Amino acid sequence: MKCLLLLLLLLLLLLLFCRMTQWERLQQLDTVYSQRAFDLYNGDEFPMDVRHYLAHWIEGQDWERASRDSSQAAFLFQVLLENLDNQFSRFAQERDSFLLQRNFRRYKQNFQHNIYYYVCKKIMFMNHAVLVSLFQNFLSDISAILNAADVLCSALIDEELVEWKRRQQKSCIGAPDDTSLEHLEKWFTQIIECMFQLQMFLQKLDELVGKMTYENDPIPVQKPPLQSRVDTLLTHLIKSSFVVENQPSMPQGRGLLVLRTNVQFSVKVRLLYKVPELNHVMKVTVSVNKFRKFNVLGTLSKALNMAESMNGGMVADFRHLVSTSIKLEHSINFPTSSLPVVVISNSSQQQSAWASVLWFNMLCPDPENVKFFETSPAATWPQFGEMLSWQFLSCGKRCLHNDQLETLAIKLFGKQQSYDNCKISWTKFSKENLPDTNFTLWVWLDGILNLVKLYLSDLWSDGSIMGFVSKGKERLLLKKKQNGTFLLRFSESIKDGGITFSWVQYANDGTPSVHTVKPFTSTDLKQIALPDILCNFRIMVAENIPVNPLCYLYPNTPKDQAFGKYYSEKTEEENPYLKYLKTKLVFVSKE
Repeated sequence: MKCLLLLLLLLLLLLLFCRMTQWERLQQLDTVYSQRAFDLYNGDEFPMDVRHYLAHWIEGQDWERASRDSSQAAFLFQVLLENLDNQFSRFAQERDSFLLQRNFRRYKQNFQHNIYYYVCKKIMFMNHAVLVSLFQNFLSDISAILNAADVLCSALIDEELVEWKRRQQKSCIGAPDDTSLEHLEKWFTQIIECMFQLQMFLQKLDELVGKMTYENDPIPVQKPPLQSRVDTLLTHLIKSSFVVENQPSMPQGRGLLVLRTNVQFSVKVRLLYKVPELNHVMKVTVSVNKFRKFNVLGTLSKALNMAESMNGGMVADFRHLVSTSIKLEHSINFPTSSLPVVVISNSSQQQSAWASVLWFNMLCPDPENVKFFETSPAATWPQFGEMLSWQFLSCGKRCLHNDQLETLAIKLFGKQQSYDNCKISWTKFSKENLPDTNFTLWVWLDGILNLVKLYLSDLWSDGSIMGFVSKGKERLLLKKKQNGTFLLRFSESIKDGGITFSWVQYANDGTPSVHTVKPFTSTDLKQIALPDILCNFRIMVAENIPVNPLCYLYPNTPKDQAFGKYYSEKTEEENPYLKYLKTKLVFVSKE
């Protein structure tokens, strides 16, 4: 089939070229004869401009050989197209050749299209029964391609894209999931390009039928449903390729998806169909769901462009939007929708707003479920523990380990063989006070997270803080260690977060006892860093002599080895006041 097409293509060229004499001799003919020759070039099939500017190359080819050799015919046709491109480039460098430049581009396109129609026509007239078969097979092949495309699109949109959106949703609450879009962008771009090529080819079949048809022509009957399938697939692909790359957030906010009225926030959308021709062409407009009254001020319409992307993607980055509503649970809409956002009017609402964001994105994979909190489901301990672990990873670059998680599970559910089936409700998480306290579980945990983020991130990251350990277990651990061994744990009785340390001390008769200091809060740590407290801490012993009882960080690391790199005591060169004030800020405790 391929050889036949190339041979017929050559025949077309030969029919054109066999009429020609040497170009210079043709121009010397008498007017009557030259006019007849020029009439042969009337139209776009083989324009006189092409014959003139490519005369030297045309007259130097062995067209007789090409008429017998399909590979040579194909080669000459490709070289002809290349010569058209070269002549086009030469015109581009000449100031007064704009029209010729434009015409040569059109000539090349016409050559390709007309050869296609000519070949198809010749094939049909050569053997009518055989082109019926060929076109029938061809249309069947397109249908098979569309069947495969349906399967591929389903896998891409209903599986890969859905999984990416869930990973992004979890990453909004601290999960270390990969949310890069390059892989998806590559697939969307390639599939959409293929669909556009099919669409264009089906349009050419329409043009072919308009120029020539025959009895039992399968194209008019079978082409429309194929065209409809291609259009439907394209529409679905392009709509699905709009995603929110960066969810709404404030520059100084607590986390993603919490917005404050009259404070600027940003959000970035991305079209996963990457095509430079659309740069600055397609516009994206912000809107808001109609669930509750909500207004957004700022530049609400932007063109997709590649300049605002770190990786050359088609993005629209809205950086200066402002909300004017104090209601909760909205989503910011583009051709796609953001995850639900919580809008607050005061910074004091940040804590409860972030609790809502955590709970929703931990449990609800459907971002359009606006009634989620009307009947909020309970979280299993594996879900809840994983979410808490992400929070510490975000604040202090270290997850909760199994012992810390088990301590929290015991605090919530009591001692169990397994906690996999244990559940915690939204009410218990954020509404009900913990036993013997005046604050909720989330308020307590959030206070600790803030303490870690602001003052303890290095110590948490390097594993110096044991953090969550019961008083009973703390005593069992320390009483097995050498004198002066200590550990750091979070206070269970302070609402806004506190950290304390306990150490073991042996009496003269060898009896161990465990001592604990009053917890240090953000007020204390704002004045002096915890490593300096540990370095300079003193207790008063007999004769009122201050002694530092802290020697080894549990299990057996010398204190200065564990914390020395964090000590902030300055030399006289760094702090000139030290030469006058030989003082040191220390915490002193009575024994």
